[in-house]
Amino acid sequence: MRKQYINGEWCDAVDGATWDLQSPATEKIIDKVPFGNTADCALAIAAADASFKEWKNTTPYFRAEILKKAANYMRANVEAFAKETSLETGKPMLESRGEWQVSANLFEWFAEEGKRSYGRVIPSSRIDKRSMVIYQPLGVVGVITAWNFPAYNPARAVAAALAAGCSVVMRGSEFTPLSSFNMAKALHEAGILKGVFNLINTEPVATGTEMIENPLLKKISFTGSTRVGKILMDGASKTATKLSLELGGNAPVIIEKDVDVEAIAHQALVAKLRNCGQVCVAPQRFYVHSSIFNQFVSIVKEDISQLKTGVNGGDIDFVGPLINKKQQEHSLEMLEKAKSEGAIVHIGGEEAEIGFFVHPALIEARQNQAFIKTEVFGPLMIVIPFETKEEVLEWANDTEYGLASYVFTNHIKTANFYAENLEFGMVGVNEWAAHGTELPFVGIKSSGIGHESGSEGLKEYMELKLISYGNMS
Repeated sequence: MRKQYINGEWCDAVDGATWDLQSPATEKIIDKVPFGNTADCALAIAAADASFKEWKNTTPYFRAEILKKAANYMRANVEAFAKETSLETGKPMLESRGEWQVSANLFEWFAEEGKRSYGRVIPSSRIDKRSMVIYQPLGVVGVITAWNFPAYNPARAVAAALAAGCSVVMRGSEFTPLSSFNMAKALHEAGILKGVFNLINTEPVATGTEMIENPLLKKISFTGSTRVGKILMDGASKTATKLSLELGGNAPVIIEKDVDVEAIAHQALVAKLRNCGQVCVAPQRFYVHSSIFNQFVSIVKEDISQLKTGVNGGDIDFVGPLINKKQQEHSLEMLEKAKSEGAIVHIGGEEAEIGFFVHPALIEARQNQAFIKTEVFGPLMIVIPFETKEEVLEWANDTEYGLASYVFTNHIKTANFYAENLEFGMVGVNEWAAHGTELPFVGIKSSGIGHESGSEGLKEYMELKLISYGNMS
């Protein structure tokens, strides 16, 4: 269904405008979809507000049944959904299938977690006083998500908000509308109440402005760039709209001399190139101990030489394209900046004649080169040698971002030193996936506000209320 979903109905944009959806792999137009503006957003918010009272007064068990039906619908259609996600993003089918499976898991997990939104009774210092804390849904929530994970990004916010008893207006990226439509289809088929979930495909600036300024909308969950996150913070300061922001990252990886170099080198490249490097928690700055640095570089260079870029959609997985021309140019410009600052490009960096491809590049850098402070969001792997724990810790923390970080070592004391002192919301020790459905997704510094996933993710969409009775003796 290639339409918006407002108040339980599939519909075109209010003014009839459309968006030409382009394949990042072939640059061909693959679909024409509705592309609305402020009017569509306002219509969806009004529908969500009208449905909120009924939805919040349902039990979490009732809401759970609908969320679990949506999860099962995603699982039953994972192959078809994954094909469309790969078509519009260019990512391998293996990654798209996994993304939809995780999205289904999020809907099921929050379906169950909604039943555990416990309050508490607080013993009083007065004999005639009784006090308790309860949690209640916030109201209408706007969910604005990015194109890099068009199923996973909205799933963790939408599932949590619906489980908490909120109604939702979702605005997926115009670059990945097919995945958004499929999520709406899953909820529609699951029997979501009319107006409780609404999907719009609209102009981003107008949508953000309407969500910030519309008094019916109580919170925005945003996944995207730090630049846009700061614009939303500026706007929210005027309207007191609550925010959850999952923003950019510049994840360091510290690889100590006691590791299995060959195994880590192979794994490091795979982790770096997930979704062509377009991942907010993607490892970016690989700090490798000087005693194993040359061996590490040699192995990664050989691995890159075997890689092929290409159109994904079948059984063979290629390194896919970047999402659009702007992202391709960002990677190529960053590569040129690296060269101008004296970094060594060991291999890669070529662009394709057709499609927004950049062949994975291995760049040897030094800490004093400015380009390493820019978020890559592409297939550029930056490697930097280090000597001491104190030195590399200072280097790793020298960034405005504070999302993910990674450490590889076989010494527990060394691991603990880094884990306790890295200034990031998530630290993966000897693993590349420091996150999970049941775990809080945490960004600090310029990487975000609030949490997604885990029990903390549910509480983001609920208001704490104190109820206190006096004169009870």
